[in-house]
Amino acid sequence: MLQDQQYLRIPGPTPIPPSVQRAMAQTMIGHRGQETSELLRSIKPRLKKVFGTEQDVLIVTGSGTSGLEAAVVNAVKPLDEVLVIVTGAFGARFVKICEAYGIRVHTYEVEWGKAFDPIEIKEYLQSFPKISAVFATYCETSTGVMNPIHELAAAVNEVSDALIIVDGVSCVGGVETRMDDWGIDIMVTGSQKAFMLPAGLMFIAVSERAWDVIHSNPNRGFYLDLTKYRDDLAKDTTPFTPALSLLFGLDQALAMMDKEGLEIVYGRHSLMKEMTREAFRALGIPLLTNDEDASDTVTAVQPEDFDAEEFRKVIKKEFGLSVAGGQERLKGKIFRIGHMGYCSPADVLQTLAMIELGLIKSGKSIELGRGVAAAQRIYLEKGENDR
Repeated sequence: MLQDQQYLRIPGPTPIPPSVQRAMAQTMIGHRGQETSELLRSIKPRLKKVFGTEQDVLIVTGSGTSGLEAAVVNAVKPLDEVLVIVTGAFGARFVKICEAYGIRVHTYEVEWGKAFDPIEIKEYLQSFPKISAVFATYCETSTGVMNPIHELAAAVNEVSDALIIVDGVSCVGGVETRMDDWGIDIMVTGSQKAFMLPAGLMFIAVSERAWDVIHSNPNRGFYLDLTKYRDDLAKDTTPFTPALSLLFGLDQALAMMDKEGLEIVYGRHSLMKEMTREAFRALGIPLLTNDEDASDTVTAVQPEDFDAEEFRKVIKKEFGLSVAGGQERLKGKIFRIGHMGYCSPADVLQTLAMIELGLIKSGKSIELGRGVAAAQRIYLEKGENDR
């Protein structure tokens, strides 16, 4: 392994394109000057397209978790009742945030590795008419599950007026997101995943229905009070000092997405998912999720006859290849491969080749090249159509 040569294939942070790195190295400007206002004016309409909304997408200097907390503190009051759908570690994080604010939480637990069923959620809500918000995770990073967010609001709205609040941190920008059409009230994401940036920015969009609730809430906090961000963004500024270098990078990342075309971006992510999954099937190594529930941005692998953590150590030492381990109840039981953002089918093929060698060095008996060949066939069959 060459010094400084690293291959980052975790579900965030993700690799940063060279043009985005160059953009972030620009000379600093005044955050209250005309140049910053022009930068925000350039960014605003393109963020709307990624979210699939007519609402302004608010930009907050903070992590994705700050977005989850902002959604809670703005849209829900202490002692309110909420439903949190837990399909993994990040659904469980919503529970912890709500409990920290004295909110009464009803938890709907789904087996880790499976997506929730919107009909079951609708039936559950009928027993709790006072629930004011439903929290869900679009892509559950810890399990590699993509939940059917596009069906959730329609099901919930049949029996409840609850707001639909979604953690889209590990997929928005890499998968189709139509917030307005799907009836999502609050959607949150972060900069370090499909947006191809370092961590440090949080993006959050809010429906008119949710704004009505937020304005009636007297306890919205201070730094995370979304009304401040909405009012200032309308004037092409921010209420607090922005992370300007990241905004330079965001402008360039959005330019890259525009040039590629969002539908092609989404097709690329779907293709990389299929290539990765088919490779592990060909190698006879189980996947945690079924095809229907599988995420386009991260794949969870559940080995049965070799140690996931030892394997991760081998590929890190041999090749500088980083894949993620399991979290909480899945710690030591799975490993997760990120394929989002600045990642292409060529990167997937390279990653799979290194993984095959790592498997052999970990003591797993495989036919060398079998997984790569399976991924190559998927690319030949579907790559041209998706591109």
